[in-house]
This record gives sequence, structure tokens and C-alpha cells, in this order.
Amino acid sequence: MLSHTFCASTYGVDAHIIDVEVHLLPGPFYYSLVGLPDRAVSESRDRVEAAIQSAGSEVPRGKIIISLAPAYLPKEGSAFDLPIAVGLLLASRQLRTNRVTKTINLGELALDGSLRPVKGVLPIAVEAQKRGFENIILPIQNAGEAAVVEGLNVIACSTLKDVINWYNGSDAIEPLCINVSSMFEKEQAEYVVDFSDVKGQENVKRAMEVAAAGGHNMVMVGPPGSGKTMLARRLPTILPPLSLNEALETTKVHSVSGLMRSGSAIVTKRPFRAPHHTISDVALVGGGGIPMPGEISLAHNGVLFLDELPEFQRKALEVMRQPVEDGFVTISRARMTVSYPSKIMLVASMNPSPSGDWYNADNPEGSSSSQMHRYLNKISGPLLDRIDLHIEVNKVSFDELSQKAQGEGSTPIRNRVMRCRKIQQQRFMGMDVHCNAQMSSRMVRRICRLDDAGSAILKKAMTTIGLSARAYDRILKVARTIADLDHNEHIKGHHLSEAVQYRSLDREGWLG
Repeated sequence: MLSHTFCASTYGVDAHIIDVEVHLLPGPFYYSLVGLPDRAVSESRDRVEAAIQSAGSEVPRGKIIISLAPAYLPKEGSAFDLPIAVGLLLASRQLRTNRVTKTINLGELALDGSLRPVKGVLPIAVEAQKRGFENIILPIQNAGEAAVVEGLNVIACSTLKDVINWYNGSDAIEPLCINVSSMFEKEQAEYVVDFSDVKGQENVKRAMEVAAAGGHNMVMVGPPGSGKTMLARRLPTILPPLSLNEALETTKVHSVSGLMRSGSAIVTKRPFRAPHHTISDVALVGGGGIPMPGEISLAHNGVLFLDELPEFQRKALEVMRQPVEDGFVTISRARMTVSYPSKIMLVASMNPSPSGDWYNADNPEGSSSSQMHRYLNKISGPLLDRIDLHIEVNKVSFDELSQKAQGEGSTPIRNRVMRCRKIQQQRFMGMDVHCNAQMSSRMVRRICRLDDAGSAILKKAMTTIGLSARAYDRILKVARTIADLDHNEHIKGHHLSEAVQYRSLDREGWLG
């Protein structure tokens, strides 16, 4: 007898419905599983047989052929266990139901018949609802994630026996329902860190406020112990809260990566990813034999922090250039091409020299000029070209560290950032641009117009201070953000002057 059950598999952050066909014929025992299964899928046979026995049903015998269609798509993971088990029970007439054609089945089976959680549930649920399926059966631990999708009955089960009883109608399992909007607002958690923890560094706090307000990438340059990492870890606390759409996008990436906590439904805080400098280029941008998201995609709608920037492999920094610019990563393989989102704020930190201190040509114990050049040449020039703000971070004095008064906290800074972002949303309404940092060169010329005084200030900065040509658009974008924070429709001279101060690494003679 031939049976059809349905499941799904993820490719990138999207999903494809998979038709699991089970053909059971009389004869000597024979078992064949086709349709480009990986090892985890191929090993499902023993798990499925043990789970069926544990559920009190009989394991079918005879000639068994299982086809996972479409055959050209690679299948990976253990989520195929449950649909294969249901297909075998249908083919052997131990299940009699018309529900199977309207139901997606997902779940790994333990030998005792219990269901174990799987990854990629949210994009699968979205695709199931889009394709007209009414029900999705899955482990209890994944139920909240699937229930985010409206118009789909989420049947949460603990064991294969529960699934059999639901199909046979002997056990009525109530679909899980949640109010996504109210749950999202309720779960917007407070951060455990705050900008009030930082002593001094008022100029750096101001620069980070500008970066957050305009979505600008930034690099901090300063000696060890000056607080670069401490400041970077507090940047998400002043970014606008995730919108529901942003949260769903971010949850998709974390879901296909298997990073969702058991029982969690949605990501409610902006991601902060801080990979070690020994990370490979594949781990940073994504890839592998079966493509998976990298750190740059796991930081989507959040912050990617690269501490000790010159210590990263140059190859890894080079492959980041396009994803940072385009907002997505495309990974091509012989059998598939997948894309992952990568709209991030890139934040980096570095020491001003190999010795850790500011460069001083007269210091015999410091770094030499040739050592400085080798050190700075480790940084990818095209990547540095995509960083808007270069911030000098100096060590905090004893008086600043010992003062009892706390600095300004994250909440008032975030409120100013949100007001600034609202101005930008109105400015870019109807465009595929959400903040000043995403403006194209043509948009910069149209939106960031300068009067004669402003043009004179920028010309003087370009010529006398020695700023590079690549700094021109960056300065205008940052100046536009500073003007927005100042609630000023026009870019004034003091806005430009402040923006110029944030281009340390572009100055001629930066080495001393």
C-alpha cells in the first residue's frame, strides 16, 4: 500500500514542503530510503522501528520503499523521523485518517517513542500556512515557536503514541494558541547592563549615540583597559526595540541555526554577537557542505562586535565586505543557492599599535613605524571604507573612576535615538532605506545638501586635515544624523565639525 505524509526542510531561512511517500509491498524484508537523505535521515530506520514498538504498534515487514520528494533537494536532520513513522503506520493500515493530507509532521523520535525538538520550526510553520496546511504536529518544546504563525493549528505532542491517538481521533489535543503581539510586548526583557555603569568616556558615549541613531558602523581605537569592550556590550541597550517584523526575521535565523531555547517562541532582544578573532571565514559569514548561517547573520537586526580587529584573519574580513554593504549573504553550492539576511551594525575595536599604546616615534620601547604599518595593513581597506565612525578611546582617569555620581543611563539615550529614527522613517517612507547609514551616494547628494559655509568647512577638512576621498560621503551621512539628533532640518557647520572628528583613521599622519 502507498501512503503520503508531509513534512518540511529549511533552505536558508525559507522552507520547502517535503512529500514522504511510503510504499509497502509483500515479500522478504527490504528497506530503501531515497531522495538525497543525509546520514541523520538515513539512520532514522532504527529510531523509527524502536519508537513504533514503544508506542504499542507493529513494525511493518516486507518490501519498504520510502521516497522523500522532491528528490533533487538535499534532506538533512532528524525531523523526518516522525513523518516516516506516520507514513509506515498509514501504509500498514494501523492509522485510518483523512487528516494526514492537511498536516505537517515534524520531530525526532527517541527509542522510547518520545519526541525530541528540532530546528527550523518557524520558517516551516510559515511555509505550511502559506501552502494551505491546517495542522502541524511537533514536539512540545517547539510548539511556542510554531504558534507565532496565525491560521495554523499547532498540535504539541510528547510521544509517538500521542500522535497516533490524535490521528485516530481517540485523543483530542487542543491546538496551542498565543497572542503574538501581547506576548512579544510582555517578553521585551530589560538589559542587565547599562550605560550608567561606564565612568567617564562622555565623548565615546556621544559617538555611540550618533552611531545608534543613524545605524552607522563604528570602530573604537584605544589602549587596553580603556573600556572599549565594556562600551560595545552596552550599545544594544540604546538601540530602538525590535519591531515584531524584525523579531520574526531574527527568530527565523536563530531557528534554522538551532539556537532557540527550549520552549521559547520568539527573539525579543537585539542580538549581540562577539566572535573570537580566530574564527574562520565560513563561521563568520556562513556556509559549509550544508549551508548554515554565520555570525554576521546571527547578528541580523543587532550588533556584530569584532574585538581586536587586526587579529582577525584578513580573508575573513574580506568576505564580510559584501554582506555588510548589501544586508544579505548569498552562499552558492552545486545543488543549491541560499541567502541569509545580514543587516547589522558592525562595531569593532583595536589597539592603536602592536604594543597597545598610542604611537610615539620618540619612544624607543614603543612600536616602530614599520611595525605600525604591518599592524594596520592587517585591516581590510575596503572593510574600513564601510565604517562611518572612527572613535579614539583614552584611558579613564582616577578622578573619573572614583566619582560617586553615575553617568547618564541607557533609557534617556535610547529615547533620543528612537526620536531620531522616527525622523528618518518619515524621510525614507516608501524607500527600501531605514536609516541614514543605508543612503546611497545619490541620496546623500540629494538629502545632505550643504550651504556655502558648510561646503567651506568640509573642503578645509579634506585638504588641511588630510581626510581621504572615501570619507566624504561618510561625513555627510554622520552629519545628517547629528542634525537629526539636534532636530534640525538643515546640516549646520557644527554638525559637520563633529562628524569630521569621527574620522580618525582617515587623517594623514595618523601614525604620528
